[in-house]
Amino acid sequence: MDPRPFDPAQRRRGRWMLVGLFALFFGTVFGAGVLRFSGWQPAAHKNHGQMLQPPADARAIVPELEDGGDYPWNPGERTWRIVVAPAADCAAPCAKLAQDLDKVWRLFGHNADQVEILWIGAYPADAPKPASLRIVRADSPLRAALPQVDDPAGVPVYVIDPHGFVILRYAPGFDPGGLRTDVAKLLKLI
Repeated sequence: MDPRPFDPAQRRRGRWMLVGLFALFFGTVFGAGVLRFSGWQPAAHKNHGQMLQPPADARAIVPELEDGGDYPWNPGERTWRIVVAPAADCAAPCAKLAQDLDKVWRLFGHNADQVEILWIGAYPADAPKPASLRIVRADSPLRAALPQVDDPAGVPVYVIDPHGFVILRYAPGFDPGGLRTDVAKLLKLI
């Protein structure tokens, strides 16, 4: 038997401590649930481009290259594609976009061989031609498979996964650094 007398204040203090621990644990779980289901994400997990839901399926399309060959998707090679489908009358904006895409491709460094640039239609004559550039015929059905391709604001850019799904769209006038960041994250997945 304990010779000390019973102290009701100590019992209340112990109960409040238990209630506090319970509130601390379940309060953080509740707060995380509210943030998750309200759609909030940390800035590091957000895409710079528009995630297409559902992604456009281009697997059945075999684009024909300007030189006459076919461009197969070959999912086993794990190649990501940056696709541009400008209008026929695109001049100065397309030249700048081609330069920006060349910089983005070069910034991939040792991963640059896992990214190809598909340019649908005539490529600007004065723009640099990266080694990964593939020029696709202007009448390719791939152009029709790209969502919101004829944007009056300018030329959008798309990212196609190794299997042939169009997963990201970048609105005209996008920041090329955002494209580089998003594709770099995707390259880490493989």
